[in-house]
This record gives sequence, C-alpha cells and structure tokens, in this order.
Amino acid sequence: MLQLPRRAWRYLAIVVAADSAVLIAGFGRIGETPPLPTLLIFLALGALAHFVRVPSSAGQTISFSSIVHLAAIPVLGTWGAVLSASLSALFTVGRWSAPVRLFNGGQMGLSAFAAGSTFAYLGGSFHVDTVGGSGEIFTDLVAPMFVATVVHCVANGALLAWMVHSHKGVPFRVVFLGTLKEGGVTYVGYGLFGLLLAVLWGPAGVGPLSAVLVLAPLYVARWAWAQYAEEHEAYERTVRALVGAVEAKDLYTRGHNERVSRASVMIADQLGMGPDRTEMLRFAGILHDVGKIGVPTRVLRKTGRLTDEEFAAIALHPVRGLDMVRGIEFLKEAYSGILHHHERLDGRGYPMGLQGDDIPEFARIIGVADAFDSMTSTRSYRQARSVAEAVEELRRCSGTQFDPRFVDALVTALERQPWEGAPDPVADGPVDGTTAVFDHDDPSAASPVLPPVAAPPERLP
Repeated sequence: MLQLPRRAWRYLAIVVAADSAVLIAGFGRIGETPPLPTLLIFLALGALAHFVRVPSSAGQTISFSSIVHLAAIPVLGTWGAVLSASLSALFTVGRWSAPVRLFNGGQMGLSAFAAGSTFAYLGGSFHVDTVGGSGEIFTDLVAPMFVATVVHCVANGALLAWMVHSHKGVPFRVVFLGTLKEGGVTYVGYGLFGLLLAVLWGPAGVGPLSAVLVLAPLYVARWAWAQYAEEHEAYERTVRALVGAVEAKDLYTRGHNERVSRASVMIADQLGMGPDRTEMLRFAGILHDVGKIGVPTRVLRKTGRLTDEEFAAIALHPVRGLDMVRGIEFLKEAYSGILHHHERLDGRGYPMGLQGDDIPEFARIIGVADAFDSMTSTRSYRQARSVAEAVEELRRCSGTQFDPRFVDALVTALERQPWEGAPDPVADGPVDGTTAVFDHDDPSAASPVLPPVAAPPERLP
C-alpha cells in the first residue's frame, strides 16, 4: 500500500468525491448523454492510451490520454468526456497502486469537466457531425477547443501540484509553475491533435477510423524518438565510462574533461555551429584526453622536468586516445579532435606537426578550450589563474599556437556568461605559485618540441 500522509489521503478523497459528484449530478445534463457505442470506443481509446505508454529520455513515461480526453468533449459532450477520462485512468497497466489509479481518475475527470465547461461556455458545438464550413468549424470547434485545452492543462497541473504538495511538502507554486514550464507547450500541442481527431470524427465524417489516422502515426513518431533517446543515453554511458577511467588516475583531471567540453560548446555556439556537429564536438571535448589511460600515473603527476621518454609517453596520448575510440562508430567525427587537439598553428605541436588550416576545426577549438581550463585550474605546483589572466595568455599565443577566430569566440562567450572553473583539489604537495618545467596543456610553460611521429596515424579529415 502506498504510504501517504494524512493530508494527502484527505486530498485524494476530495478529488475522487468531487469527480463522482460531477458524474452523478451531471448525468444527462452536462452536454448530452452520448450514444453507448461511441462512449465505449472512447473509453477503450483512453484505456489504450494509458496502456501504450512510451518511455522518455528522462526515465519517465508519456501517454496520449489527454488527446483522447480532449477530443471526447465535442464528440461525447462534457459528461461523456468526464466519464471516459475517469474510467480509462483506472485501467492503466503497470504497478500503480489503487490510490494512484483513483487519484488519476479523479484528476483526469475533473480536468475534463473544467475543459468541457469552458468549451460549452464559449459556444462550442456538441454536434460535431453537423458542423460544416470553415467558419463554423473555427467558431464552434477550433476557438473554444483551444481555450478548453489551456484550461485542461492548467486544471490538470493544479490538481497534480496540490497532490505533490500534500504528499512531499513541496510548495504548490514551485510544482505548478514547473509543470507548466516543462510540459505546457507539449500539452497544448496534444490538444491540437485532439482537435484534429474531433474534426476528422465529425465534420470530415471519418468516424472511429480517425483515431487510427491521428494516434497511430503519433505513437510511431514518439516510439522512434524514444529509441533515439535510449541510443543517445547509451552513447553518454559509453563516454562517461571512458572518462571515469582517465579521471581515476589523476586527481587534477577530474572535471577537466567536462569543462573542456563546455568551453568547446561555448565556442561552437558563438560561431553558430549546427546542433549535430556541436553535440559531436561536446563528445570530442569530453574524450580529448582519454588516451591518458595509457600514460603512467607517475608521469601524469610529475611536476619537474620530464625525461625524453616521459615526454614521449605524454605526447602519444592523442594517438592512444584515437586507438581507443576508433571502433566506436558514433564518435567518428570526434576522432580528429581527439587526435589533433595538441597541434599548433605554427607546426610545433604534436603528434603530427600539422600547421594552420591543416589542423581539423574540432582540434583547434578543443585546443583553445583545453588550454583555457588548464590555466584556470589549480595544480599541485601552481594556483589557478584568473579568467582575465588566462584570456590574456590565449591572446598572446593567438596566431602561433591557437586559432585567433576561436580565441575571439571564447572571449566573447565568456563576456556573456560567467565561467565556473575547477574547485581547488587536495594537493599532493605545496602550491608555490610557480609553473612546472613542462605542462603540456599550459601555453606559458616551457614545452619541448616533439618531431612528428615516425609512422603517423591515418590522416583524418
């Protein structure tokens, strides 16, 4: 049995009693009593809408019940719509307890009553089969149904918000406004599908077949979107697992990959990059240092001068990173950013010594973002620089190490939104304010020039 506080039980009883009172008092009075076959069809459609629930990317589920309930108003009349909404909610398939089913029935029934009363007040027609002509359809169906949809949304949100307030103690205003903000537009959009179902049912003369014409394509579209959302979530889990392996090796890289990704997206947004490429750039930014898994931990944490062998191990991390992700097909466009993010415009970078525009765009963007976050993060051997100091350093190296266009884009983006840098980590040793002999991410640090690898990896576009 669902554990509810006493005030939530009282509220549940009020909702169910009010819905029951509407059904009893309104029998044969609110609109017209609908034909039994039509009522049974809408009752079945409402139950089916609850049964055919589609998982969303947020882990919740969605149904098309509001479409059916709103279409039922002009087709069945207000009383029929209330009865259909109240009963269909009881047939929801799942592990919902009896109190939840009762509340949903009362909530849906009262929302349908509020919407149906609004529809009638505005002169909406309950004889959809006799409505004809574009003028009548607009005045007798479209206009009152649109307002009724808004009322249905507000009533549904208010009833739900008060239950959450009664159950969890969350302020009513917070839940109510949050519900309208997150789902209001979608809800009204569903109402338009309900209007389409009513128009096809009545004025267009399609009848019950209109439910198939409206609901089937909508369900297929939402099912396809759910599959895409699940696939995207799988991508995210893959990326997070790889990043977690890197960050487990080095305290000072924790959060660095996320911030590099965020700064890269800021640059992309400033340049007007399309959403698909921006999303791939986000992945590339998160994974740019994944090859560090193959670098010895003592080398990653070393603050003094690196030997030639140690520097070679560091400088090969982009190649190792590419090798790790090359088989992950959805990351294909991110390959170039992972492999080339340490190239420099003047050709003194690694691993291939590319120059200028030969360096892929993703790599040039990530290079700027990487250096910026590194400079604004505290390391064991130095304190973080301020944003202004980091920007000054990026500008100093603009044209030699960094692409000026992407430096300018980041600077402009930083003027519009504040930068949340890395929190100070627990240092392995004292922070003396000095720069290490070599910091492969910091443009102001002394960094040896590594010649291109003898057998460069396959060139990427």
